[in-house]
Order: sequence, then structure tokens, then C-alpha cells
Amino acid sequence: MDLGIKGKRALVAASSKGLGLGCARALAEAGCDLIMNARGEEALEAAAQAIRDDFGVEVTTVACDVTTEDGRAKLLAAAGKVDILVTNAGGPPPGMWQDWSRDDFIKALDANMLTPIALMQAALPGMIERGWGRVVNITSQSVKSPIAVLGLSNSARTGLTGFVAGTARQVAEHGVNINNLLPGIHATDRADSLDTGMAEKEGITLEEARAKRTATIPAKRYGTAEEFGQTCAFMCSQHAGYMIGQNILLDGGSLNYTL
Repeated sequence: MDLGIKGKRALVAASSKGLGLGCARALAEAGCDLIMNARGEEALEAAAQAIRDDFGVEVTTVACDVTTEDGRAKLLAAAGKVDILVTNAGGPPPGMWQDWSRDDFIKALDANMLTPIALMQAALPGMIERGWGRVVNITSQSVKSPIAVLGLSNSARTGLTGFVAGTARQVAEHGVNINNLLPGIHATDRADSLDTGMAEKEGITLEEARAKRTATIPAKRYGTAEEFGQTCAFMCSQHAGYMIGQNILLDGGSLNYTL
């Protein structure tokens, strides 16, 4: 399928690996030029060069911490005009309700709520002026069904979801679509971290922890960054013009909902 976005300029945050990289590669395959960001310069440059080699698109890299004001300023200055924005940042650490201080919550909000909002506030005016734009925020299945040990993530990402719900409907008339993409467990470093934590807590091996989690997923496997990225690319395509303010769940059927 031709997604109709060849030549568009896409900014993908936290895209040197994992789900962000999956999104960057899928958008590049669709013909988008990219601005890629990550904190680690070496991994970022390696990922960017692989995309240049595989898809022949222009890729600009910006090594910075997008959750900081200085980092965002550096990224946005390099990005210039952006047609597509994919926001993404690593999730906060797991724990239980009694573990977190106010500073922990502020840090989580900065990374997983306020940073995506700041990026949208920077990109949306240009999209509105040009009459076309796509924003996909990578959030989490926890905004639909909270995960007890991820209370920091539950809180911050749910706040972002509320912001998007209102904002998406304010900009839709200008041809600008904002939606959220909600991953369940995918085969990424984040899954490795969570599985390692489970293994240590329960005194089992990492392989046993993965098998235990896999058994709870109706698809009986973890998702892949590649299929996640292709879903993101479709949400950024010309064919998704009537998708407004939605929360698209990719969790292998883990959440048992009718609606």
C-alpha cells in the first residue's frame, strides 16, 4: 500500500532502538525523510546510517535528552519544518505506591507527559498553517488498564492522553491528526528490564519470567518493533485522515475488553 507520505519530514523521538526505531524505519520505508533523536550518539548514528543504506532517505540525527528544555531546543532547531511527529521517551522505573516521592512524579511527568506536549506545541502551528500534519504519541496499554508496579507511568501517560483527547479535536479541522499508540509487551530493552525485575523478585530465571509473561498474552508472543512501526506509519498516512484522538492498542489481546 502506498501510504502517500513520500517526501514528508518526520521527527521521531527516542529512535535509536526499540519501538522508536521501529517507527523510524517504517516511516523511512514509506519515503519520509527523518529527524532522529536519542541520548546515545553512537547507537543513534548506527541506526541512522542503516536507515540511509536501506531506504535512501535523508536522515538528520540529534543526540540529546529530549526530556530537557535544552535538549528539545536543540532538536527542534535541527528539525525545522515537521510534517509528522512521533513522540516517545523511555518509561519511568517500576515500584509500588509507597516508593515514590514528589520528585519521582515530577521526573515522570517531565518525560512522559510534558515533553510530548512541548513537542506538539512546537510542531502544531506549522502543521496547521500548511493544512496537513500527523502526530503519534507512543504511550502505553496502562492508560486503559493500569499496571500496579508502573504507577509513575500510569499517571504521566494518562495525563498526556487527556491532553490529546481535547487538543486532537481542536486541530482536526486543519488537516492535523493526533492519535496515541499504546504498546503492550514488545521485544525491546524495556521488556528485558521488566522481565529481569520479575525474575529477581520471584527468584526465577529470566527465561522463566518471559515464559510466564508470554503465557498471559493471547497471541502467545511478544510484539515486534517492526509491526509496531508499521502501525505507526499507517497512522501517519494519507489513509488515516479520519482517525482523530484515538488510542490504538497493540498488546496481543492482553487486555480483556469488549470495547
